[in-house]
Amino acid sequence: MPGNFKGALLALLSMGIYSTHDVIIKLLGESYPALQILFFSALFSFPPIAILLLRDPTHGTLLPRSPFWVTLRAICVVNSGICGFYAFSVLPLAQVYSILFASPLLITLLSVPILGERVGLARGLAVAVGLAGVLVVLRPGYLALELGHFAALLAAFSSAMAAVSVRRLGRTERTVILILWPIIGNFILTGLSLGFAYRPMEGLDLALTGLIAVLGLTAGFLLIQAYQAGEAANVAPMQYSQMLWAVAYGWLVFDENPDAATLAGAGLIIGSGLFILMRERRGGSRLRPVTEARLRSETVTAPRALLLRRLLRRE
Repeated sequence: MPGNFKGALLALLSMGIYSTHDVIIKLLGESYPALQILFFSALFSFPPIAILLLRDPTHGTLLPRSPFWVTLRAICVVNSGICGFYAFSVLPLAQVYSILFASPLLITLLSVPILGERVGLARGLAVAVGLAGVLVVLRPGYLALELGHFAALLAAFSSAMAAVSVRRLGRTERTVILILWPIIGNFILTGLSLGFAYRPMEGLDLALTGLIAVLGLTAGFLLIQAYQAGEAANVAPMQYSQMLWAVAYGWLVFDENPDAATLAGAGLIIGSGLFILMRERRGGSRLRPVTEARLRSETVTAPRALLLRRLLRRE
């Protein structure tokens, strides 16, 4: 099987598993607080992640060399998880994905002041079109905006900021620090929330939080294999298939039917992302937001694939 074809198939499978991961979050969100779901999902994901962390070949303490950027990234990862879990709990799947698809566009914008990147006219216009697509999805003034919409926007921004922070840090920090700090922050924050909003979970529901952890890690490893099998520029577009999964799951499980505006806005966002991807193929930039992004919020239940790949390769 040709490498690019195999990579595309693995990426499609990975996106399907990620979408199933999000569907379970939405199902549990109908009965339990989002922070509680995130706490138990992260708790169940920690043992396999801990085994991977032991593979880190670099020596040193758990104190970061760049405390500001490591702390900022940890806050952003925790925040993207909290906001993402909440958004999936209260909004239609297609709307959440449409908003989260804006993350690579935000990475492009944030790379200018933080990384000193130069965004040319073509990419700048593509970002503008994509952000206009977000407005089409939200339709402020026409559609009653809910807290879930703002949570999804904040999740997209936090995920973008976390990605730029990783690029800003480069290889100056141990991989174990970049993964472990958000986990610790998540346990502290979501654990404290249990004292304010906790609902006893039935055995099956508790098992589903464990399944969220398994699906998140499984999808991450499949995505790593996809990028190892095929060229990144050919694998990356498959990530937009999450919209197809959102429409299918929304119709089958939640009786959701995305309206024309949501689909039109998603089309603008995806189109701008694909255009930026075409520009990335030409090189000339050290930042490749669409090629390297998973197009979803990074959480402690689904760490950034790039960091997991470092551990697997013992880099």
